[in-house]
Amino acid sequence: MQACVGDRIVILAHTIGKRVMRDCEVLEVRGPDGQPPYVVRWGDTGRESLFFPGTDAAVEPYEPAR
Repeated sequence: MQACVGDRIVILAHTIGKRVMRDCEVLEVRGPDGQPPYVVRWGDTGRESLFFPGTDAAVEPYEPAR
């Protein structure tokens, strides 16, 4: 997985009918070449933490508003 500051990481739900279980914004990339770990801000709580994504996570690239 590779991410950049501003990207959104979504953790996919394991329940049928739900697409996203949780999401966060990448604030800092600590691994080489965009690799984990990431410092993120969680969308549901606003809490910041160090995050090592699993196989159920996907990156949505940051797209600035036009």
